[in-house]
Amino acid sequence: MMRALLLLTALGAVRCLAAEFDLVLAYGRVMDPATNLDAVRHVGVKDGKVVAISETPLTGDRVVDVGGLIVSPGFIDLHAHGQTTSDLQIKAQDGVTTALELEGGVYPVAEWYASMEGTAPIHYGATVGHISARFSAFHPQLKTGQWASGKAKLALLGPNPAGANKPAGKAEMKSMSAAIRAGLDDGALGIGFGINYTPAATTEEIESLFRIAAEQKVPAFVHTRAFGIAPVREAIDAAKKTGASLHIVHIGSSAIGDMPDVLKLIDQNRAAGMDLTTEVYPYTAASTLLESAMFNPGWQDNLRITYGDIMWTATGERLTQESFERYRKQGGWVIMYMMKDANVEMAIAHPGVMIASDGVPFVDGKGHPRGAGTFARVLGRYSREKKLLPLMEALAKMTILPAKRLEAHVPMMKRKGRLAVGADADITVFDPAKVIDRATFEAPTTSSAGIPHVIVGGGFVVRDGELLKEARPGRPVRAH
Repeated sequence: MMRALLLLTALGAVRCLAAEFDLVLAYGRVMDPATNLDAVRHVGVKDGKVVAISETPLTGDRVVDVGGLIVSPGFIDLHAHGQTTSDLQIKAQDGVTTALELEGGVYPVAEWYASMEGTAPIHYGATVGHISARFSAFHPQLKTGQWASGKAKLALLGPNPAGANKPAGKAEMKSMSAAIRAGLDDGALGIGFGINYTPAATTEEIESLFRIAAEQKVPAFVHTRAFGIAPVREAIDAAKKTGASLHIVHIGSSAIGDMPDVLKLIDQNRAAGMDLTTEVYPYTAASTLLESAMFNPGWQDNLRITYGDIMWTATGERLTQESFERYRKQGGWVIMYMMKDANVEMAIAHPGVMIASDGVPFVDGKGHPRGAGTFARVLGRYSREKKLLPLMEALAKMTILPAKRLEAHVPMMKRKGRLAVGADADITVFDPAKVIDRATFEAPTTSSAGIPHVIVGGGFVVRDGELLKEARPGRPVRAH
């Protein structure tokens, strides 16, 4: 009763006086991993910024009672391939306010950013992609703006393209280097490498491009050449040799059964002063394009799976040798069941390992549920139900840690991943008792539950549990 009276008083003051704030989130439990604040507060938002975090009630044009709910920084997804409006809307319902394409990257960078303007419900950004730059060097007919993410456009080329399977000569290296430098000049957030998709790229090729990353002081975001500790060590050695900052993507699938040794290797190099980070998504299945070089001969040993462990996403069928060969010629998305729960949980709980979805584009409502449920799944299943890690630590892995991974070369990230005065008003409000993923492999686009409000740049994208379908407050995240 007292809280209701205070809210009515605040609303009355708004009618009589000029409102101090555009939006007030009242009586919520504010959790900010950057400062370890965990207390009931009133959050005032004005002109897209957090301008007050108060112990006493605030007045505003709109006052929303979020009592009993957690008010946290908006979640940051460092590994989001799906960058369409609908894909980003699905992410927003999982609490994501910034979704970045850092592994596959894009090319040409300026064209990609221009194509995204006015389309995004949440913030967006990308690296310049080695895959795209390499394929463009070998397939110049594709230098027409057809590229989106590197993985998504492999389908243009069919199986066994030269861009994946032919060693680069001097001309191709010159083209790649020029493309990557141009992308960085256009504000790309680093250099993305999908080395597993370009098996002909030698260690020397990778090192030459890592040197550009080191020179430009941007990270290399790397999908390793294969799976297990040896390819992880290759990437680490290349970064140490060249001085590049390194982020290894989806350590759950990259390490597979070598998780304890891979995490130990990462910890040892971080302790020695290396700028090295990694991430994980909370699922035991991966997803990619069947026509990609990942399924070149030897894939069973590399992935440690066989035909029956692969699902054709469009129909849900498990593959046989016959259907594998038929669908590989056709091209399309598959899901590979290739990880163990214990290894995924080990990575989720490990200090410093970030949460990122690796969410691939949904096609006709089909795809991997990680694109819709990653963040709620960590909060609900792994933090609340399994008690694998405290809630504050789980939030840190999806807010301040990814922000810090980028902020040294992306100044605007210093205003994200935090809930403090001066921060961007990118805010996720969720119910700690109810937040949970609902997306499944059968219904992968089902929205997460227990996230009633998502605010991007001070405006609602999700309000009272409903997606605001016309909201487009997303803005570009660029290095400069």
